This record gives sequence, structure tokens and C-alpha cells, in this order.
Amino acid sequence: MSTPSTVSKIPSHKPSIGTQRVVQFLPGLALAGALAYAAIELGKLDGLQHNGISALTIAIVLGMLVGNTVYGRLAHSSAVGVAFSKQTLLRLGIILYGLRLTFQDIGHVGLAGVLIDALVLSSTFAMSWFLGTRVFGLDRKVAMLIGAGSSICGAAAVMAAEPVLRGRAEQVTVAVSTVVVFGTLAIFLYPLLYHLNEQYHLLAMSPAAYGIFAGSTIHEVAQVVAAGNAISIDAGNTAVIAKMVRVMMLAPFLIILSAYLSRSKNDDAAHATPDADGGSHKPGGIVIPWFALGFVAVAGLNSLALLPKPVVSTVIDIDTVLLAMAMAALGLTTHVSAIRNAGIKPLALAALLFAWLIGGGLAINAGIASLFS
Repeated sequence: MSTPSTVSKIPSHKPSIGTQRVVQFLPGLALAGALAYAAIELGKLDGLQHNGISALTIAIVLGMLVGNTVYGRLAHSSAVGVAFSKQTLLRLGIILYGLRLTFQDIGHVGLAGVLIDALVLSSTFAMSWFLGTRVFGLDRKVAMLIGAGSSICGAAAVMAAEPVLRGRAEQVTVAVSTVVVFGTLAIFLYPLLYHLNEQYHLLAMSPAAYGIFAGSTIHEVAQVVAAGNAISIDAGNTAVIAKMVRVMMLAPFLIILSAYLSRSKNDDAAHATPDADGGSHKPGGIVIPWFALGFVAVAGLNSLALLPKPVVSTVIDIDTVLLAMAMAALGLTTHVSAIRNAGIKPLALAALLFAWLIGGGLAINAGIASLFS
């Protein structure tokens, strides 16, 4: 009687926990990446570039189109990667955004330009906060997000303020939408106002002065480029420099805002919103947004001109992809019904802020210019 042969068992190769987690991210990242790629390619079209429609704006629109149609069937497998794009990739994108400017930019506009930017930023944000909560009765987060977008650098500022304010996706999208509407209007209105002023000689405004005015008051960088170059190349260059100095103020703004919110007596448990891990954000010590410090550090590194220009250009392209993915992810998680429920009040607030940016911004520009002349 033969003894049964021992059959060796073939070990089963199960994916490790780390591999499983990575796989969970892939569908959402692929979806956000595909939308970002489409947005970047569409953003290269001459018609959209001429009208200051950036890839970030297109990305959130594409995200909303997919999010309100077919995304419901993809959400189960894509949610983890989409959330990662909206949170982690956003912060990384804001850090790398610092490569778009240098501290030397401040020297090009001088102390007057810096003061103009600071006054426009602080007055516009304060006005949004006060009018939004006291007059329009909006949620404080919505008012602050609209104020951040209007006073600093449009959609990028809204997205950067979101982790500090912990706003919901629909609140962020409402704020971004107002930036798109009035920033696009500024592209056509600012050159028209400049030519009317030239015709009727209402104010003494050179192309350089117009550039500082446009850079200190128009929402998005792409919109500033379009409105500035509509007058002259010199006006466009000055407008971009003034705008980038304003962008540089994003980091201290976020740190001050975070410090205030952490110490505010009104930020109690009744107003707390859930964290990503299900906890609540309650008052406590000052929470420094680390990505804001990273933004300053990268801008400082870029100011030293240590990195080769091709490297900087490549990283900026990567940064555009990261921000576009974050915008696409935001659009995917935003429902049109939530925006519709927000009503006309956010748009009305943004309209008042837009009027202030033109009238009040012009007054600030003229006042500071006369002070330093």
C-alpha cells in the first residue's frame, strides 16, 4: 500500500494592505486626471485664452457636468481618489504655485503697489464678511470664501481658504462661480473704462497706472493678463506683476485667518463641521496652514534663481495639472441643486464686491499714487 504523496501547497499571493490602498486611489485619480487633461487642452484654444478663461475654470465646469450626470455610477469606486485630489493635491498645488512669482516682483511695483494690494485685499475681504453675514444673512463660510476669491486671486484663493474654513463642496463652488462671472466681466469692462477715460479725460491714468489698477482689483491671474494686454504689452506686464504681489499675500492672509478662527468665541461646537476623519473642528490653539508656509518657502526658493528655468517651467506645468485635478474633483462632488438652493444672495454679494473693486479700488489706487508722487 503506497503512502499518499505530500502535495505542496502553492502559497497564495494576496496584495498587501498598502497596495490595496493605492489601488483604491487609482479610479478617482484617473477620473480627475482625465478631466484635468481635457480642461488644459481646451484652455489652449485661442478663443478661451483671449477671454481669460483658464484651465482651472474649465476643469470645475467639466467636473460639474460629469458630477451631475454619470458620476453617481462611478462614485463608489472613485470617491477615495477624488477626495485625495480635492484635498491633498490641492495643498500641493498651492505650495508649487509659489514658483509663479518671486520676491523681486515686489520691487517692480514698489511700496505704493504693495500698499495698494494690501488695502484692496483687506477692505474687500472685510466688506464681504460684513455684508455677507449682516446684510445678506449668508453663512459665514460662504461670505469668507467669496471674499477670499474676490480680494486675492480668484478660484485659487477660494480653494486655498477652504481647508482653513472647512467649507462644503457646494459652498466652495458657489464662491468660485461668482469669481468666474465677475472676473470674466472685468476682462471686457476694464479696457472699456480705460478707453472712455482716455476719450473724456476724467482721470489721469497712464498704461502703467492702469496695469496696477487691473492687477490689484481683477480676480484671476488669467483675467488680469487678458485685461492688461487689451491696452498694451507694458500695461499687461505691470498688471501681472501687481497681481502676483497680491497673490503673494495669500500666505499671510491664510495664517491670520486661521489664527482668528481658532481664537474666535463664535467658532464653537454648534458651528463646527466634520473633519475628513469624522471628528469636529473646535476652538483651540492656532492652526498654521502648512501649505501656506510651503507656498512662501517655494516663492523664496524661486527668488534665489537657483533652479534652471526649464525645471521651473516643467514644475509649473505639473502644478497646473494638480490644481486642475483639484478643481475637477470639486466639480465632481458638487450638485447643481445645492448651488440653486444658495439663491441669488451670493451673486448679489459678489456684485457689490465687484463694484467696490472698481470704484473703491480706483480710489485706493489714486490716493496711494498721489501720496507717493
